Amino acid sequence: MTMLTHPGSEFTPASHRPARRHAVNAMTAAYFPTLTRFCLRALGPLLAGCAVAGIVALKASIFLSRINY
Repeated sequence: MTMLTHPGSEFTPASHRPARRHAVNAMTAAYFPTLTRFCLRALGPLLAGCAVAGIVALKASIFLSRINY
């Protein structure tokens, strides 16, 4: 029967918002700088790899364009 009753009284309505919502937002705010730092550190090697792949592709296209069949 306790599941059918709400915590509000007769004159004040019950709040239907979850209590853990504030805890989750606080935890997310605490991890946000760490997540940002991780993403920035992961972005550097990814961009460096793309640059190396682009240079290799340009050199290969220049080399292959100079070959006479």
